[in-house]
Amino acid sequence: MNEDPQSCRVLLCTCPPDSAPELAHQLVERHLAACVNIVERVSSVYFWEGEVTSDSESLLVIKTSGDRVAELREALVSSHPYDVPEVIALPIVEGHQAYLDWLVESTRPSSGPEV
Repeated sequence: MNEDPQSCRVLLCTCPPDSAPELAHQLVERHLAACVNIVERVSSVYFWEGEVTSDSESLLVIKTSGDRVAELREALVSSHPYDVPEVIALPIVEGHQAYLDWLVESTRPSSGPEV
């Protein structure tokens, strides 16, 4: 298949630890993401409502194809417990070709490969 690495994306999204597994499963089940890594115990310090705030969160590292980013973002925003969830997409510049092919195949809307 030889997918162009630049047609693939990594998205980052922080969330409450108890929300991470459900969000990850929803994205993969809907073929919006090929894989979601859950990085637990991330300490976040940020400015919110006029104050510096800190929280313990989980970080979702989401791998998807570029053509699924908009729908994935919409799904995250509508399911996420935060008013303003972090959803940042980064391009993949290089990668293992077989993995990139699998990533794109796994995010096809109608079906994905069996793993």
